[in-house]
Amino acid sequence: MRRTTHVLVTAVLALMVLLLPATAASATEDPSPAPASPSASTTAPTQNTPPQGAFIGVTLVDSSTDDPIPGVTLVVTDADKTEIGEGVTDTDGRAFISIPGQGEYTVELEEDTLPDGIELNGSTTRTVNALLDGGNFAQFQIGVAEQASVPFSERFITALVGGIKFGLIIGLAALGLSLIFGTTKLTNFSHGELITFGAIATYVMNRAFGLPVILAVVAAVVVSAGFGWLQDKFLWKPLRNKGIGIIAMMIVSIGFGLFLRFVFQFGFGGSRRSLSQYVTQPRKDYGFFSLADKEAGIIIVAIVVLTVTCVGLMKTRLGKAMRAVSDNPALSASSGLRVDGVIRSVWVLGTALTGLSGALLAINSQVNFQMGFKLLLLVFAAVTLGGLGTIWGALLGSMIIGILYEVGPLFGIPSSIKEVGALVVLILILLVRPQGILGRPERIG
Repeated sequence: MRRTTHVLVTAVLALMVLLLPATAASATEDPSPAPASPSASTTAPTQNTPPQGAFIGVTLVDSSTDDPIPGVTLVVTDADKTEIGEGVTDTDGRAFISIPGQGEYTVELEEDTLPDGIELNGSTTRTVNALLDGGNFAQFQIGVAEQASVPFSERFITALVGGIKFGLIIGLAALGLSLIFGTTKLTNFSHGELITFGAIATYVMNRAFGLPVILAVVAAVVVSAGFGWLQDKFLWKPLRNKGIGIIAMMIVSIGFGLFLRFVFQFGFGGSRRSLSQYVTQPRKDYGFFSLADKEAGIIIVAIVVLTVTCVGLMKTRLGKAMRAVSDNPALSASSGLRVDGVIRSVWVLGTALTGLSGALLAINSQVNFQMGFKLLLLVFAAVTLGGLGTIWGALLGSMIIGILYEVGPLFGIPSSIKEVGALVVLILILLVRPQGILGRPERIG
């Protein structure tokens, strides 16, 4: 019995020794392993948190639904194509991958990890120039359809309408400059500051006094007219009475323009400011082109004012007197005309038109103390191109300059120097017709 028991114990111990390695091996494995699946490796973490130090962050959102996209793998490599790390977007669509520090990195989105029905627009890689020791971010376009290129004809029509609008704004200032030059023969280099004066007056009436933009424009035009009256009474008339030559008065206008510009900078500041209304407006479709309400208003107001002014200059007694003084001041004086009174009326009307130009420019864009100075060269170009001292020439030249200013970039002229195209055309036309398009040869000199 004892021998039988001993044999049984020995057999059990031997069996245990034989089974021990297999038991140990099975203990290291999952007793019920689940088959690996592609989605298992891309299961989205619940919440990712930004790591300490430098990292690259990516947020994936379906732009068509504004829903975050979880479970997408992103891999970061350095400039040598060495893998730095990878991350998986969480339930908020965010992933953060640590990087060694500043430098250039490439973020690659593994497109096969995107959920079904979600498509990436554009490249699967983004280059990130990490300049910060903290977060540096990359963006991928998902759910955004690629925008089709706009046909050239549509871009040309848009630029043409913009050029007409800009030409009308220039035309108001050019008409004022042409009237002043026609009656006084003064090339007024402070005329750009009169544009700025109208814009700043509109801003002050709108922001400081709380007037609606339309009333602020009317008030600014009235104030600009008064400013023209003051200029002639206390500056230009005394200079004329003293017999100061045209060249000397032109130099005075340069100094007066510098004085006004620094006054505007001191009182208004160097920053750009907007009116309280009409800052941004949606565009309305008018068939071949689209315009915002404020742009349509600018075009309508400019056309009406220019039409009324030109008709008045042709039909009214004051208009005929202005044209008489422009043609021959001495003969007009001997005929009984009050030349000084006519010239003062010209300064009032010319400054009012220029102030309206600045007011419309303030509505169209923003107010800045240098806005008129930057526009002065184009105004001179418009008046010279159309013909010095001629009303219709100033308007025609303004439309040509305005259209070339806006259309030029479509033909390769950089937008930063698009004034160049208009000025080149000015030079070419003056080489053929020195007196301007509608000017008369006897006006030269």
